[in-house]
Amino acid sequence: MAHRERHRSERIGWLRAAVLGANDGIVSTASLVVGVAAANAARHDVLIAGVAGLVAGALSMAAGEYVSVSSQADTERADLDRERHELATQPQAEEDELAGIYVQRGLEPDLARTVARQLTAKGALAAHARDELGLTEELAARPLQAALASAASFAVGAGVPVFTILLAPAGAIVGVVAMVSVFCLITLGTVAAWIGGAPIVLGAARVTVWGVLAMLATATVGKLFGATVG
Repeated sequence: MAHRERHRSERIGWLRAAVLGANDGIVSTASLVVGVAAANAARHDVLIAGVAGLVAGALSMAAGEYVSVSSQADTERADLDRERHELATQPQAEEDELAGIYVQRGLEPDLARTVARQLTAKGALAAHARDELGLTEELAARPLQAALASAASFAVGAGVPVFTILLAPAGAIVGVVAMVSVFCLITLGTVAAWIGGAPIVLGAARVTVWGVLAMLATATVGKLFGATVG
């Protein structure tokens, strides 16, 4: 039975989009809610702001991620088309190029030539995509997957402060939303670091710090705006 190893790098496409979406959902929506609530707005108004932020943010994340990853996919496709053309018109030069790559990686010239010929016979385009361009099936750009992951994870993240509005005491929305959001950011950073194989403390800290700063900034704006209007 063949041994199949699964590497953490295979998760990078959906993991990046999911973590970015959930983090942005929590931070942006919680910051919006905290800012509006700090301006002495009624619970109903704070809830409307939170829901509007969730919907707009999820759609914005999906659109932005789709456009960004589509551009990456277009670039990958163009590089592969160029390689396909060169393999059809200059097969010997492409074999020499592949052999040269293997020599640079430490193989003896004769062995490098043998490897290049065997891989070319098995799948020339795949060999050049992997060893010349650094493109693999596992790491290929997938725009729709990234867009859906971003939108869904944003909505889940943004749902945290929105539902917290409904449960928090009327006079403590700012504090409760902030505390719940910080807890969720710490959890998100920890889980993402664990899945990606990164240091857990560092992963949790870098997600949480920016969220705290954003909420402090919007709370300050809300306080100043509320005081001015009042």
